[in-house]
Amino acid sequence: MKRKSSLISQQMSSQRKNTALLAVISLALGAAILSQAGLLAEAVQRVFVERATFSSVIALLGLLLIVMVVRTLLSYGNGKVGLRMAATAKTNMRAAVLQDLTQASMPSTLRGQTGGKVSIALDAVDEADSYFSQYMPRMMEAAIIPILILIVTFTEHANTGFIMLFTAPFIPLFMILVGLKTKNKSEEKYAQLAEFSGTFLDSLQGLVTLKIFGRAHRQQQEIERSSLGYRDATMGILKIVFTNTFMLESIVMLSIGIVALELAIQLLVFKSMTFHTAFLVLLLVPEFYSLLKNTGTAFHSGRTSMGAIHKVEQMLEETAGKSEDLNSTEGAGTSDKIVEIDNMPPIMELDHLRFQYARDSFELKTGEITMGPGEHIAIVGKSGSGKTTLLHLIAGLLKPASGTVRVNGSPLSQFDENAWFKHVSYITQHPYIFAGTLAENIAIGAGGNITSAEIERAAEEAGLAALTAQLEHGLGTFVGEGGRGLSGGERQRLALARAFLKRPAIILFDEPTVGLDLHTERVLQRSIAKLAKTATMITVAHRLYTIQQADKILFMDNGVLVDAGRHDELLERLPQYAEMIDIERKRGEHHE
Repeated sequence: MKRKSSLISQQMSSQRKNTALLAVISLALGAAILSQAGLLAEAVQRVFVERATFSSVIALLGLLLIVMVVRTLLSYGNGKVGLRMAATAKTNMRAAVLQDLTQASMPSTLRGQTGGKVSIALDAVDEADSYFSQYMPRMMEAAIIPILILIVTFTEHANTGFIMLFTAPFIPLFMILVGLKTKNKSEEKYAQLAEFSGTFLDSLQGLVTLKIFGRAHRQQQEIERSSLGYRDATMGILKIVFTNTFMLESIVMLSIGIVALELAIQLLVFKSMTFHTAFLVLLLVPEFYSLLKNTGTAFHSGRTSMGAIHKVEQMLEETAGKSEDLNSTEGAGTSDKIVEIDNMPPIMELDHLRFQYARDSFELKTGEITMGPGEHIAIVGKSGSGKTTLLHLIAGLLKPASGTVRVNGSPLSQFDENAWFKHVSYITQHPYIFAGTLAENIAIGAGGNITSAEIERAAEEAGLAALTAQLEHGLGTFVGEGGRGLSGGERQRLALARAFLKRPAIILFDEPTVGLDLHTERVLQRSIAKLAKTATMITVAHRLYTIQQADKILFMDNGVLVDAGRHDELLERLPQYAEMIDIERKRGEHHE
């Protein structure tokens, strides 16, 4: 989905009042600049040429002081309006980024580096400040004030007006040439920053793993490489800035010099103009070029900001595009969304699913399978056979290239994603625990307002009561990011407590009891059995106990769903299954 207008256009259209206010202030500022020049020229004429007394020009000087104060206030006002526009735009853009990330489809959310997304949401949005706080006020001033100065200059002395008219275009022309390069460099800079942020955050999150495998030094070199890449991109922009400033100063100095020379010839050689006129024009010319020069600097800042805004826009378009593509993969031509579904265990059907992560890579295929409401389904197979991929397809975390997942007879693609996930709980072997209290982490499982009593009941049903009883602050105990301070079994119980609070119609497990001690496993099995009474449960199963208890077993082999049936049925008709069960049984006996 292409956005109808650019992000900048959207922000500007939402700030029409501020833009109009900038125009009014700029017009008033132009009038103040002209008045200041006129009054100063008049004061100098009376004092130094006409030799007037100080008392006779006191009123004129007082008026000049008032105009200078007004000019200062108007300049300040323009800056304040610009800052207000920047603050509003940044708030809107950051809200748009966060909204897109939270409302994006699950598959698109799983893509990309977290650090890169954080970099765009924070750094790139912050960089957009200059466009609204500097570029827009300066451009508005440049669109109004130089024209007023030119009109007055032409009225006073046409020759100077023509010189200004002919030399002025060199400044915007040079600005455009430099600005285009700056925008490209800015985009390169933010690509480097996103890469640097992603590498750095990945390294922090996996620091223990890197140390264990002796890769910390190599990852340090990778961070250094990313950092140097970002430095080079930044220095490239600064190089353009200094070149830009030097060229602008040179053009302005040369232009003012030509005007001053022409005025001197007219005033001293040809004596064809008065001192008052020459001095007034000489006061206005630097103002004219100074405005254009400031516009040049602001233009550079604006182009840098536009590069950053383009990165934000790109991210929003990619997220929206991926979400739309993924939503249209299944059920093409169906635009109706089922807003809500019953919180009852549904009938689920897999209809000839096909899925590939990438071309020429692992491919998953299924036939037609029906899973009844409230059934316990076990997905089994060797490591790498596609069990977790199939679970993700059933969950709606991945979209099939062809075929359909049906829920109560309707394609899963027609369901509103948020409504669907309200009725689904997915518990992995390593559930994510956020930095916060145990209660806050459990409460993530509920959509609406919940009471502390409901959280306590969910914790008790998940087998967390013994743990919370030992803790001084109970469910108010703070746990670290990633669940620091909790054992594997405690993390699993916390994840189950989320599910008990949610009371889902479908529970998906990537068997969470693997790797836990026998006592913890039994506690979890009891909780899982209790939770499964009111839901359809689909488990990627490794334990023989789980497999034998299943109502239906889906056997995967090398990406293909080979067969489905009960344990005894598959033992009879599927040699690969019988062989796998035999291996599992021997492994169990060995552990005992």
